[in-house]
Amino acid sequence: MNVHARLVAAALILASIGACSPEAEKAGVPTPPAGARAENPDIHAFRIGALEAVALKDGDILLANKTGESPWADTAGARAALTAAGQSGDSITLSVQPLLVRDGERLVLIDTGAGGRMGTQNRLVASLRAAGVDPTRITDVLISHAHGDHVGGLVGSDGSLTFPRAVVHISAPEWDYMKAGAAQAGETALLTAVTPRVRPFAPGAQVTPSIKAVALDGHTPGNTGYEITSGTDRLLYIGDALHSSVISVQRPEWVNVWDSDSAAGVATREGLLERGAAESRRVYAVHFPFPGLGRFQRRDDGFVWVPETPAQP
Repeated sequence: MNVHARLVAAALILASIGACSPEAEKAGVPTPPAGARAENPDIHAFRIGALEAVALKDGDILLANKTGESPWADTAGARAALTAAGQSGDSITLSVQPLLVRDGERLVLIDTGAGGRMGTQNRLVASLRAAGVDPTRITDVLISHAHGDHVGGLVGSDGSLTFPRAVVHISAPEWDYMKAGAAQAGETALLTAVTPRVRPFAPGAQVTPSIKAVALDGHTPGNTGYEITSGTDRLLYIGDALHSSVISVQRPEWVNVWDSDSAAGVATREGLLERGAAESRRVYAVHFPFPGLGRFQRRDDGFVWVPETPAQP
């Protein structure tokens, strides 16, 4: 099965999310210990204004740069771009790094990683614990879209809830997409379990006090980014609007076969790059080299990704 097929299959994996009571939301959440943050390469603590945030490494997706594996048809062009950027032209590495944000009394996790699926290493829970956070303390899970590397970590290998106190938030169009996919895969029992736990929102909704949904059309029917704001500072979580820090940024016009609407996907990428560079917008890119923080910068007749910290493999 090629990678695209695995992504589509993994998109059908849903997860039950336990409802969060007001008492759970008010429960104390531990502060990530500074020593653990400094020593563990799978976590990166930073701030968005007054908000605390932590990049959490889940693993990597490794793709061969060849037809049937790479989502970009021009493998020779991809090889040239990757090589010029100092990377191997034979493969494409996509990091997987959900984002943790402390929003007042809420402890918010944006996406959940792959849960060990798709050749990944299933490190999210260990990364959370290294940051001083027990998974049971998560109050809200925000899903960008329904592919397996974003929803797979909602449950453990035994089917139990990874974040038993959390409420899951997902855009209404994406929730419809998930339900249709589950039905087609015969996952009616799982769909029955998850339905009362999910809180769909309208595109563009204010999901938590500091986090607003941003429609990023093209990748899936309800693909969503999240803008996190504190005072005058903000960070845009772009999900899978862009995948590669080299190819997606330097050649946004290339069709990505993982997108359900190619034209919309191209338009979204180009718009994010144009506005991001013009506004020097701070971005969190879930598949760029860890920790995925940086900005887009215009260079010559195109764009490049400028990481905020030295990128890790």
